[in-house]
Order: sequence, then C-alpha cells, then structure tokens
Amino acid sequence: MWIGDGARVPRGALAAAVAVAVCAVVAAAAVTLPHAPGGAAAPDRAAREPAARQAALAPPEYLADTCPDPEASLRPNGLDGDAVARIKKAGKLVAGVDQNSFRWGYRNPVDGRLEGFDIALVRAIAKDILGNENAVIFRAVPTSQRIPALQEGRVDIVVRTMTINCKRLEEVAFSTAYFEAGQQVLAPVAATEITGFDDSLKGRRVCTAAGSTGEAALRHEPHGSTPVTVPNQLDCLVRLQLGQVDAVVTDNALAAGQAAQDPSVRLVGKPFTREFYGVAMHKDASDLVRRVNQVLENYRAGGDGSEWMKAYAQYLRDDLPGVTAPPAPKYRDG
Repeated sequence: MWIGDGARVPRGALAAAVAVAVCAVVAAAAVTLPHAPGGAAAPDRAAREPAARQAALAPPEYLADTCPDPEASLRPNGLDGDAVARIKKAGKLVAGVDQNSFRWGYRNPVDGRLEGFDIALVRAIAKDILGNENAVIFRAVPTSQRIPALQEGRVDIVVRTMTINCKRLEEVAFSTAYFEAGQQVLAPVAATEITGFDDSLKGRRVCTAAGSTGEAALRHEPHGSTPVTVPNQLDCLVRLQLGQVDAVVTDNALAAGQAAQDPSVRLVGKPFTREFYGVAMHKDASDLVRRVNQVLENYRAGGDGSEWMKAYAQYLRDDLPGVTAPPAPKYRDG
C-alpha cells in the first residue's frame, strides 16, 4: 500500500483532522500487511542531569529495565551488509509507521498525504541508503504488530514512536534513541477530578494501546480502574471523544498531539516513566542497525541547524516546547 507524502497541516485544518482521524482509525484497525521480501562510550546522559529529575522520572519497579544500558546500540558505519544489500536490490525501503498519530505519522487532512516527525526520519534513512527520500513503501502497522511485522519480514524498519526496552530487545534490534518521552494521563478538560496516574482513576475506564508501555503500566498498577485495550493509541482518543472511556494512558509526546487535535482533552499529572524512542529492525540485521545509527549521527549533527531540530520545529515544537537537542547516543561493542 502506497501512502503519499505531504506538507504541514495548516492550523485552520485541525478541526478537520479529528474527523479524518476517526475514519482513519477504523481503516487502520483493519489493515492486513502483505508479505514483503524482506570507540569510547558516549558521555552518560544521566551524568549531565539533576538527580532530582532522574528520581522523579524513575519508572515503577515493574517497568524498570533488567538489562544494562538498553539504549546502547551498535556503533555506526556506512558499510553495506546483507540487510542493506536486500533493500538496495529491492529499490525501496519498507517502513512500518503510524498514519493516525498527529505530528508523528498522520495523513494531512487537506491533501491526504503522510507526514510527521517519524516520517521525516524514514525519508532520511531512505535517502542515505537509496539516494532518494521518496524510495519508501509506507505500511500502516498497529501498535501490537510492530514486532511481528519485523520478525516476519513484512517491513525493513519500524519508525513508530517505539520505546526501547529490554523485553523488546529480546525480539528486535534498535537504533540509538532519537526522542525522549514519558507515560502520562490524557483526560477530558472537564474531568478535573482526574489528577494523573494515581487513585483518581479508581472506578474509571482507562484506555491503552495493546503492546504499549502504557498497557504494561495499567496492567500492573490499575489504580482501581477498568483497563480498555485497543489496537492503536489514537483509537483511545476516539473512545474518549465518544465517552466510551474516561481517560487514556499513553506517551506524553503522542498525547500532546492528540490534545492539539482536540482542545476538549488535556494532559494531567506528570510523566511517570522516562523512555526513549528508537528505530526498530530485525534482530539479525546488524548491518542495517549500524547504517541507521550513521544516519542518526548525521541527522543530529549541526546544533540548531540539524535536520533533527528542523523536524522538531516543524512538527513538534508547538505542542512539546522546550526541547533544545536530541537525546545523546549511547553505543556498545558487539
């Protein structure tokens, strides 16, 4: 399935975006993905940040990683291996993405084309490997299908606000981190009694996407709520709009875009985890991991003039202000 590219959504089109998103959710839930052929360590990020902030964002014990440095990825290089060679032979990069997350991967309500922060990164990877940022087949992948799509060879990469963690590293490989986020509660503006991920959720229906960090959090610590699980995180926004759930637990980076779509909802409380998005790839595609890490090195380079900062300014800064730089990469040997 081809999904076209497009330009940034005008502010005046936001109301239309909600209606488009509702329709797109139904379509996305039904998508069937066709089979496709498939030095010294960087400075420790924690050492540069106040201890109080680290403690405030420390994950609950059940979400804490059990492996050392899950964000540490293979050192970058620009060499071709088997995985990169297959992509070059096919002439297209097959990318698993979202088409329903405003600001990240979504259809422009004016022209129906695909755009967003994640989409811009996919194009940068395609340009590096194939010399053409448009040499991409975008495939809509539900949250719960991100790992199976890679394992079964339906996609080459997944760039879909996917958190790096130890459990997922048992099944797929990740690039270095390209964005920092945290789990938070999204609730109606009128629901002032909901104060965050706490006992104010008791007796309420709380929505999360299957296979997400939010689902893990709610399963282990429901705070007396009734969890509701859906295929995609935007399905939760639609259910919230329809009054079928009372709150949503999701990444604050995604929820900020949802709040921008619908001013009747807002983020409440504080993030209760600290997590980092990475590009996911097949566990055996080490050459592709190194190549993507090289792309990310170039994408981050240049300070305020970097391609990363340009994409942040275009898609995210209005709803997630205050970010001054991308996450620093962490590397491992072997």
